[in-house]
Amino acid sequence: MRTLKRYIGREVLLATLLIFAALLMLFAFFDLIHELGDVGRGGYTISAALLYVALHLPGRLYELFPVAALIGTLFAIAQLVANSEYTVMRASGMSLVQLAWAVLRVGIPLAAATFLAGEYVAPPAERLAQTVRAASVGDTSRIVSQQFQSGFWFKQDLTFVNIRNVLANMTLLGIRIYEFDRDLRLTTIRVAESGRFAGNGKWQLENVKTTEIGGDGTKVSTAPSLIWETVLRPSILNVYQVAPERLELNALYDNIRVLTTNAQKTSRFEIAFWNKVFYPAAVLVMMMLALPFAHFQRRQGGVGFRIFAGTMLGLTFFLLGRLFSNLGLLNDWPPLFSAAFPLVVFVTVAASMLWWIERR
Repeated sequence: MRTLKRYIGREVLLATLLIFAALLMLFAFFDLIHELGDVGRGGYTISAALLYVALHLPGRLYELFPVAALIGTLFAIAQLVANSEYTVMRASGMSLVQLAWAVLRVGIPLAAATFLAGEYVAPPAERLAQTVRAASVGDTSRIVSQQFQSGFWFKQDLTFVNIRNVLANMTLLGIRIYEFDRDLRLTTIRVAESGRFAGNGKWQLENVKTTEIGGDGTKVSTAPSLIWETVLRPSILNVYQVAPERLELNALYDNIRVLTTNAQKTSRFEIAFWNKVFYPAAVLVMMMLALPFAHFQRRQGGVGFRIFAGTMLGLTFFLLGRLFSNLGLLNDWPPLFSAAFPLVVFVTVAASMLWWIERR
């Protein structure tokens, strides 16, 4: 029985990796086609587009893992059925529980890889991709920028600007402006609690503290609001923003904490947080959904039909997840419920189908 489990696991793993590679290349091709429309805009060259697509791949890798696991498992099980191997295994005493465990032994490392890709590879790659695109397409000729754990840093001429956080509505939080003279001596430090774009290259800063440094000492002043003129635009900041769904867990937690402190809505970030927590489990759920198709289609239907039917079921899972995320935002549902409900439903469906088949 151990040999059979290893054989099933190997077949499922090879099929999953094959499907995954095919899907990754397909989506990379689609991304490249999309980016070619912007080639020639500003300094956006074909090489920059290729680099952007390459940096976008880790995010695609994270998104496609569950789909590849579903189709790969369907394909592997369908091949076992087509070769009558599945029938022989079942006749020799292999239960569905043993078959499921043989598949899960492959699924657990894949789920772990999904988590690692989404937490440690995709977010920094996505930020770097946005930086490459911004440097090529955006109006950044007078701005040099980078993102660190302390927030966004911008250099404009002899002024350095640190923005701790940028909200989805382009509100800036935790602004620090350092101005230097031509001898690179620090002359002014401005600290603002928040800022909003007022149009025509102007930002309205709120709760501003200004420290002027001169030869005769420092002078500190405060103001409830102040107009800051800069070439920085929301369109430039926008390309540096990463969607909440592509952020790492600690970044999502920090955003939730900052928004809560500033009495802002946190639903989108909380739903993204819980979706990210549960997403690796989707790999296992997709693999479990593939197993009942081996039973229901043993005597009829080809491999193509099984894969199509299972893929439609997987697509339903993801559409249901998106639907509940959006409904949760609109109706202020508990974020944990919005993120977990589709997964719980499909876990229940998969477990019920396997239990019913085993009891027959």
